[in-house]
Amino acid sequence: MNPTDLARRNWRIMLMAVVVVVVMIALSFAAVPLYRIFCAATGLGGTTQNAARAPDNIPANTRRITVRFDAAVDARLPWDFRPEQTTMPILIGQTGMMSYTARNTSGAKTTGIAVHNVNPLKAGKYFVKTQCFCFNNQSLGPHQTARMPVIFYIDPKMLADPNMRDVQEITLSYEFYPAGSRAAAEAQKNFQGN
Repeated sequence: MNPTDLARRNWRIMLMAVVVVVVMIALSFAAVPLYRIFCAATGLGGTTQNAARAPDNIPANTRRITVRFDAAVDARLPWDFRPEQTTMPILIGQTGMMSYTARNTSGAKTTGIAVHNVNPLKAGKYFVKTQCFCFNNQSLGPHQTARMPVIFYIDPKMLADPNMRDVQEITLSYEFYPAGSRAAAEAQKNFQGN
């Protein structure tokens, strides 16, 4: 091989290596947003879905499922937070509405932010919220109490999924963190990374 051909060959190899490195760096930056989109589309890790409204009709072959509601508060947020009821039987495809109650137990205004998930995790892609208080700052004045509704339905597509036949109960869990805290940022990051 003559020196000119060898130099061209080395130049092409170097150029391909640089392109591979640039593509790998670009993919590393795109991985998190792409993973979040994937989780939202598939319900991976208990990621729930969002919709503007519920379906117009309930399928004839529907079944009843129990939705359990759970609430927790980070120790640094002086709130009492609980569901107004702990369970709700609902037909798949039917719209459900349930409220949580939050009470600021301190003498100062406080602001929290809620993160949620669904269990079993495989049910996330079928649990659809049409209204929710999660991921928005919620402020309560001293000793103030507020009702926080969530409106949801279980997507009728669940009826056709053989992996969901054993699911008789879905748990919707919310946890409030102090807004702007490291704990809130980590919880949101973990939720969005699921």
